[in-house]
This record gives sequence, structure tokens and C-alpha cells, in this order.
Amino acid sequence: MLKEWLIVITQQAVVIIDFMALIVILIGTFEAFIRGGWVLISSQGGHERRDVWLRYARWLVAGLTFQLAADIIETSITPSWEEIAKVGAIAVIRTFLNFFLERDLNEIREREQQTSRLEPNRS
Repeated sequence: MLKEWLIVITQQAVVIIDFMALIVILIGTFEAFIRGGWVLISSQGGHERRDVWLRYARWLVAGLTFQLAADIIETSITPSWEEIAKVGAIAVIRTFLNFFLERDLNEIREREQQTSRLEPNRS
């Protein structure tokens, strides 16, 4: 009886967390579409374009993190090794995507910090 309740609760938690990830990714995509379109129309420089994509990458990292959490929870109730392998493969792919997005964000942050240190103060 308790096991069945845990399975039901876990399934619902996975659906809710996946929904949260969907909302985060949709918001980020909508924002990137609007801001990216505005940057293209207004012919702003590379800094503004890079800012749009950096913000979008942050939204994607957040969404992937939620999805990975759902994957981890889902593995606790998968009944067969085949299903565990499928969920595991998805989790690995999401982990790699998350890793590379985070790495790119950190590299860009470091470059921006170095650039800001090299620029003279404009007061």
C-alpha cells in the first residue's frame, strides 16, 4: 500500500517538475525571441546580442536543472532495467547540455570581467 502511494506521488512530482521546467524554458524562449528581435531591429551592437543569448542560456540551464531533478526522481520508480537505461540516457544528455551551457556562461563571465578591468573608469 505504501509503495503504491510513493509511486503515485513520485509520478505526480515528476509531472509537476517537468511542467515547471517547461514554464521556465517557455519564459526564457519568449524573452529571447522578443529581446532578440528588438536587438536585430534596432541594430544594436554585439554586446546587446550577447546579453540576449547569455540570458537565454541561463533560462535553459535552469530548465535543464529542473528536468534533471525530475529524471533523478523518476529513476526511483522505474520497474525495468530498460526503462532505467532510457531515463539514464536522457539524464546523461541533459547533464552534458547543462555542463556545456554552464561552462560557456562561465567563460563569457570571465571574459567580461577581464574586459571591464582593462577598460579605464569613466566617471
